Order: sequence, then structure tokens, then C-alpha cells
Amino acid sequence: MTRLDVTDTPCESDLAAISDGLTAFNAADVGPSARRALAVLIRDEGGNAIGGISGYTAWGWLFTAWLFVPETLRGQGMAGKLLDAAETEAIARGCHGAWIDTFNPQALRAYQRQGYAIFGELPEFPAGRSRYFLQKKLSPR
Repeated sequence: MTRLDVTDTPCESDLAAISDGLTAFNAADVGPSARRALAVLIRDEGGNAIGGISGYTAWGWLFTAWLFVPETLRGQGMAGKLLDAAETEAIARGCHGAWIDTFNPQALRAYQRQGYAIFGELPEFPAGRSRYFLQKKLSPR
């Protein structure tokens, strides 16, 4: 007999069952994703990562999950440099598009300066703000 188990502490094997099952389903449905992690790291003088981009490429798209610029480097075009580096690698991997989301107004403006256009909005996420979903067509440079 099956049952539903609601938890805030799933173990790795529980999450793997979901991930592996969905990956197999999607591969059968639309073909393999060729998913590959992609990170662009900002390192300090000691070689320690202090910020950057974390995401992946799959099905011809770059998805930026996280982008963080330390306060000391903000206002210097660092977000654009990070996105440029990630987009260049994504193009080398055969990607034709990129997408990202944010609820931070400053990040939204930075992404739009980088050529990203809003394709969706989720109001009140979080309360008092909107979460914006943006995309950009990538072409070889």
C-alpha cells in the first residue's frame, strides 16, 4: 500500500528517487537534457570563493539559479561580467537561450541591462514584491 509522507527532512535517497524518476520520464518524453553544472566563481586573493554564479545548462538553455556579488564589489559591473562569462560558456555548450529569476529590484535592472527580458511575473513573492522571470536569446559572439 502506498502512502504520502510530508517531511521537511528528506534524505538523499528520497530526493534521488524523485530526481531519477523525473529525469528518466523527461528523457523518454523530450530526449536527454545533457544537463551540466555551470559555475563562475569570484575568488579573493587567497583563492577562496566569495561569490559568483551557480546554475546549469540543459536542453539548449542556461539557467542561472544563484548569482551573488559581495557588497564590496557591487556597482562595478560584476553581475554583467559574471553573466557574460556564463553565457559565453553556455554558447560553447550549444545553448541558444538563457533564463534567470529574481525578486530583487536592483538585480532586475542589472539583468535587463544585460539584455534579459521579462517573460513572467509572480506578484507577492515575497510579500510586497514580485518575482520576475527573464530570458535572453544567446548567439555566438
